[in-house]
Amino acid sequence: MDKINKSKRARYQRLNEQLRGLFKSTENMMSRLATVEAILHHKIKYYSWTGIYLLVDGELLVHSYQGPVACQKLAKDKGVCWAAINQKETIVVPDVHDFPGHIACDSATNSEIVLPLKDKSGNIIGVFDVDSREFNSFNEVDAEELEKILKMVIEL
Repeated sequence: MDKINKSKRARYQRLNEQLRGLFKSTENMMSRLATVEAILHHKIKYYSWTGIYLLVDGELLVHSYQGPVACQKLAKDKGVCWAAINQKETIVVPDVHDFPGHIACDSATNSEIVLPLKDKSGNIIGVFDVDSREFNSFNEVDAEELEKILKMVIEL
């Protein structure tokens, strides 16, 4: 693993420990997710938008976020968020301009990572979405570490 990825992983691991401590005060999933959004958004410089879209009656609606104003509803089966739901896996997009059907809520966004958000039963209830104004901001380290954090949200 190169130096940049080692540093990135170490940062996520420190934030994971901070979040673990904060989670002791509540078992409420949405409260924990709001805390995850705030901590990650303000501690990781390349994050420009960090938030949650929830599935409500078959639609993806914005729930909570940090950053510029968000799209309120995402067009069905279009964009990175719906791809993560439909494929049931984390999607890393180095250049959103090359992603078919990308939904540009913020025209300054250049890369994105989206993780399916699951409840305690393993059902997908929405997505955890992070944008960056830089190209190639996200990789497998971000995916692995964010997956660990989201797992901790529901398991602690």
